[in-house]
Amino acid sequence: MEILFYLATLCLLLFMVLATYDGLYLHIFKFGLFNRDESIFEHKTHTVRAILFPLIVWFLFINETSFIRFLIGIALVGLDLIVLVIDAYSEKDSRSFMGGLPRWEYIIHLFSNAFHFSAIVLVLALKLEIIGSNIVFVNNIPPSTAHEIFTFVSVNVIPGAIILALLHFILMLKKPRAIWNSYRTKITCC
Repeated sequence: MEILFYLATLCLLLFMVLATYDGLYLHIFKFGLFNRDESIFEHKTHTVRAILFPLIVWFLFINETSFIRFLIGIALVGLDLIVLVIDAYSEKDSRSFMGGLPRWEYIIHLFSNAFHFSAIVLVLALKLEIIGSNIVFVNNIPPSTAHEIFTFVSVNVIPGAIILALLHFILMLKKPRAIWNSYRTKITCC
């Protein structure tokens, strides 16, 4: 069981690194998808996914003793999958201004989502047990160092994820977008 916690922790961390690079640097800082008419829908799908992520972590990764919270977490994952499909479908048109999605960014998306959903699947493997022909929710996971590390990382990714979600949201609003663009033009690197 401990190896599942270590793997889930690793997947969560790798997802956060790739998602931050992709969502903050590429989508917001470098390409400014929120500024382009053809990309605004993609920005909106990213905003929804950015809002869903800390909720998924809260309901599915951290709160372990409630079956209702577990079900809410599963429902949020289902919603996240639907938004991911919509996002992936719209990206071809969204990136027409740059000749389509670059291959290297496509690879980042593949790995980012692979780590995201791998962490979720590993958490499901920790919280569900097959007994005979039944799938049973495990509400008392024994304490261990691996579990503590996983919980620590899960709790500590939430603030950054919330900040990224808020940034995505406020950049859909005219005045905050103008302020961001004003300051962004003063940065000449990257």
